Amino acid sequence: MTANAPLKLQSRDDKLYLPVPAKIIAIKEFTAKEKFFRLELPQGMSLGHVPAQFVMVSLFGIGEAPISISSPPSKDNIFELCVRAVGDVTNNLHRLNVGDVIHIRGPFGHGYEDSIIQRMQGKQIVFIAGGLGYAPVRSLINKVVPEHKNYEKVFVLYGYRNPSEKLYDEETKAIAAVGGNVEYLETVDKSDATWKGNVGVITTLIPKINIDPVKTIAVICGPPVMYKFVVKSLLERKVPKENIYMSLERRMKCGVGKCGHCQMEGVYVCQKGPVFSYADVEHNEEAL
Repeated sequence: MTANAPLKLQSRDDKLYLPVPAKIIAIKEFTAKEKFFRLELPQGMSLGHVPAQFVMVSLFGIGEAPISISSPPSKDNIFELCVRAVGDVTNNLHRLNVGDVIHIRGPFGHGYEDSIIQRMQGKQIVFIAGGLGYAPVRSLINKVVPEHKNYEKVFVLYGYRNPSEKLYDEETKAIAAVGGNVEYLETVDKSDATWKGNVGVITTLIPKINIDPVKTIAVICGPPVMYKFVVKSLLERKVPKENIYMSLERRMKCGVGKCGHCQMEGVYVCQKGPVFSYADVEHNEEAL
């Protein structure tokens, strides 16, 4: 290639490597560390994601970070993120305002694709979310709950450390009010004077739901320490290994399987995941 010759990119390269602008159209502060962002892509462009996929968010001159998409699939140009301020990119993202523009690549990864959604039809679906893990699984919750008549039962179990750290408070109250075959339970690790509900880790909610294990499909997302205990509780209730799905988000850096940051025993989470069934990873020592 001669000097100053234009770089030739294939169409797939555009999606993998070239960031596109996304305008912030709404911001809401959930907690001292987490903020909600609604973003708008250029007209005529749709993110085209499936639940549990992620995007790489970049702030020019600062860096790039993987963020799970928290909104359900849509054909329009709007999508949502929930961002915890934990590093340079996310802390600077928290300083932005409505009208500012960020850049994104993606969506990346294998989420809850059509084959899994089809398996869920007519089944009892148990969502188990811990802390910030509610944000990625919200994409699927907000697809399933409005269509709850397509399922035998829908349980949403949500645990967080204390009442001040709850995300999507108004939305979860609306889910709790749906009634019928939708049941919502929540718990905190530590209560305060305002708390009247269950106190204990997320696994204390699992014995409270009435499930038929053969018909049950579980969807888990939360901090790494949570997984082995939740899986153990579900297996004790005879839920089949292949019916337990987990979102494993591991130190993803590039999003396209080039850097190796997200490997767990040779498996690239950014490409093969982040969604895995327990049957697929039960022998992977780095998975749980």
